[in-house]
Amino acid sequence: MASADQLINAFTTLLVTIDPPGLAPIFLGLTTGMSRTERTQVALRGSTIAFIILAVFALFGAGVLGVLGISIGAFRIAGGLLLFWIAFEMVFEKRQDRKEKATEVAITKDHIENIAVFPLALPLIAGPGAISATILLAGTLATSVGKAQLIGVLAANLLLTFLMLLVAERLDRFLGVTGRAILTRLLGVILAALAAQFVVDGAKSALNLISATPH
Repeated sequence: MASADQLINAFTTLLVTIDPPGLAPIFLGLTTGMSRTERTQVALRGSTIAFIILAVFALFGAGVLGVLGISIGAFRIAGGLLLFWIAFEMVFEKRQDRKEKATEVAITKDHIENIAVFPLALPLIAGPGAISATILLAGTLATSVGKAQLIGVLAANLLLTFLMLLVAERLDRFLGVTGRAILTRLLGVILAALAAQFVVDGAKSALNLISATPH
C-alpha cells in the first residue's frame, strides 16, 4: 500500500502534467458556438476517454517496457527528462502556443463531434507527459493495491479536469492573461522539481543494477 506522501506526489505530478487551468482557454476555443449542454458532453467524453487511456498505461505500461527490454530505471531517466522539457516549456510559455497551434490544425481536419477524442482526450489531456508520468508512477506503485490506488489518483485528477472544463469560461475570466501566465510558470517550476526527482531515482536504480551485475 502506498504512503500518503507517495499518493500526494502522484496526484501532484499528474495534476501539473495534465494542467487543467491551462486547458481551459483551449477548451473554450475548441467548443466555440456550442451550447452549455454540448460543452458538458464534450468535456465528459474527453475526460472519460483520457482516463481510460491513462488507466491502460498504468496497468500495462511496465509490462510493455519489459517486453521491449527497457528497465524502469532507464524509463525514469527518459520520462524525467521529457517531463523536465515540458516544465521548461511551461515556464517559458512555449507549451501553450504549441497546444493552441495543434488545436487550430485539428479543428480544420476533424468534425466538431470528434473533438472530444482528438485533440481533447489525446493529446491535450492524455499527452506524452501524462502518459510518461503514469508509467513512471506505476513503476513506483508496483503492487496490486498500489496500482488500484494509482487508478484512484487518475480518477480524481480526471474528475478535477472535467470540473475545470465545466467552469472554463469563468476560470479563464477570473485568471486573465496575467493570472494564467503566473500559474503556468509556478506549475512548471513544481513539475521541473518532480522531473528532477524521477531522473535521480532512475539514475540510482540504474547504478544499483550495474553494481548487482556480475563481472
